[in-house]
Amino acid sequence: MIKEFRLPDLGEGLTESEILSWKVAVGDTVTLNQVIAEVETAKAVVELPSPFAGVVAELHEQPGTVVEVGKPIVSFEVDDAGSSNGGGTPNGGGGSAVAASAGAVTAGAATAGDRSAVETSATVSPSTAGAEAVGAPAKREPNLVGYGAVVEHSGRPTRRARGQVQDVKSTSPAAPAASEAVVTTQAAAEASERPRSTPPVRKLARDLGVNLELVPGTGPGGLITREDVQNFSAEPEAPTEAGATAAHGDRETRTPIKGVRKFTAAAMVQSAFTAPHVTEFLTVDVTATMELLARLKGNKAFEGYKLTPLTIAAKAVLVALRNNPSLNSRWEESSQEIVQFNYVNLGIAAATPRGLTVPNIKDADRLTLRELSTALTELTETARAGKTSPSELSGGTISITNIGVFGIDAGTPILNPGEAAIVALGAVRKAPWVVNDELSVRQVMSLSLSFDHRLVDGEQGSRFLADLGAILADPAMVMTMI
Repeated sequence: MIKEFRLPDLGEGLTESEILSWKVAVGDTVTLNQVIAEVETAKAVVELPSPFAGVVAELHEQPGTVVEVGKPIVSFEVDDAGSSNGGGTPNGGGGSAVAASAGAVTAGAATAGDRSAVETSATVSPSTAGAEAVGAPAKREPNLVGYGAVVEHSGRPTRRARGQVQDVKSTSPAAPAASEAVVTTQAAAEASERPRSTPPVRKLARDLGVNLELVPGTGPGGLITREDVQNFSAEPEAPTEAGATAAHGDRETRTPIKGVRKFTAAAMVQSAFTAPHVTEFLTVDVTATMELLARLKGNKAFEGYKLTPLTIAAKAVLVALRNNPSLNSRWEESSQEIVQFNYVNLGIAAATPRGLTVPNIKDADRLTLRELSTALTELTETARAGKTSPSELSGGTISITNIGVFGIDAGTPILNPGEAAIVALGAVRKAPWVVNDELSVRQVMSLSLSFDHRLVDGEQGSRFLADLGAILADPAMVMTMI
């Protein structure tokens, strides 16, 4: 029995994902929940588990292809006994196996309330396999998290090589035989196959502005190697697909705007032109905080924990929010309501090779300082490795960006969409400071607070920033705020 695995909605209503790499090949035997592919959404890189146990019959998409949610990406040959949905019934008794598979996509990729149920994948019988293989399914069957709305026609072109065979919808009452469908699918795949290369080579080509379709491959079976791309890039000019010229080498580099960077750009533009930003600044003597940090690092209770100024500042933000809850809210345009959060999902802006991301720590207000330290360490390491899940990038209520690590003192941070405030932490520097009417050298930090003026009045924003500064200037002030 042949079963198709269609690209699921990996959370937040995303409509497409790019296939970065396949972890399996045609003919490979896979087990339930085995990772079969790595895909990049507009927010994160996600590993896809197999919803079936069986043999890989066909890979429908090549690495580097952007695929719409709901499109088939791989087919499996499975035994009836190995079917995850009890013989193909969408709500059959075997649905628990697929539910487990959905959970393995990412921890919490579909949060409570986002998805009402996890349904099983469609069974493709030989009589209908041909019609579906050439793009004419009678209906879209449920699969993993969900597909979103059925789109009859999309005006957005997908990234495919020239000369691709267009999908042909069957107009006859009877679907073609399975054998004819296989031949048609194989022909289409051969006609639309992208230049053969590996993900690192494709990334190198993007960085150098090289069109892989123009690069002759010298590797086995015409595989394009790293050296092929570098040699091609060293040439002064090369004709492009449209007949123009593209500069190579040191003259210019063209990088497609996609994935995380594309999503971030769109979100920041939306935020900047939707929420009326106000930014306030405060420079604080944080000598007492730095001394506390040094004592904590020498305390056995914190042995093995990574403590930084960000750790203390994050805790200070959480405490300051208790007396200034308006900064932990959202403006909901659709219902014309202000949503006040009674919890804090603390976002931490992280610079990654794929662009800026803002994963958040769920219920950060409930964590002890040690727990917060652990959560910050895990969040940073996961983000740098490009393994942040979509669920970790959604649901934030307030954010921190630590620009001080780049040696920057202050700035005007843009709000993360859906949040009322963001705090920028500047670098800790030694500077002359007046203490008890005498000049001395102290450690100081500049704080920048941007907030949505629809939600937060100037007084509320100023009080929050003053409370935050008071805690960092004298950590004992926490005792007066809890």
